[in-house]
Amino acid sequence: METLRELLIEELSDLYSAEKQLVKALPKMAKAATSPALQEAIESHLAETEAQVERLDEAFAALAEKPKRKKCKAMEGLIEEGAGIIEEDMTGELKDAALIGAAQKVEHYEMAAYGTSRAFAEALGLREVVDLLQATLDEEGAADKKLNELALDEVNPTAAAVGQEEMAEGE
Repeated sequence: METLRELLIEELSDLYSAEKQLVKALPKMAKAATSPALQEAIESHLAETEAQVERLDEAFAALAEKPKRKKCKAMEGLIEEGAGIIEEDMTGELKDAALIGAAQKVEHYEMAAYGTSRAFAEALGLREVVDLLQATLDEEGAADKKLNELALDEVNPTAAAVGQEEMAEGE
């Protein structure tokens, strides 16, 4: 690799793999969630993720390139963590809280990766690619904010209340 353009294509290929992996993983997370609001948030983000894959296709087309065959190991690890939570034996409320944590880790990874790629495209003067990446970056930020609000307003208080009830019953 010798140019920033090559590095951008490498980063976009990594993101392409990450999003494709996420398209397969999100339905499992939605199914594991017990909170209807969390299920809806995950399903909504699945639709956004599918659109993000299309946006990456547009970015590659604008660059007259194709995604390289590369597996995003970071996303693979984050998805593995999420799968571990799904398999864990815990109450539905606690599992929902853990799923939100796993989903936010994914969002933060994606925000960092899209931000980096957008900065590369900007430095190269690739306005169309910048705009495509910024649109996804905005969606990832909104998804993270929605998950955070859901955690703070509903899921975490419910999980805490269940934990308090169990502790009180054990006394």
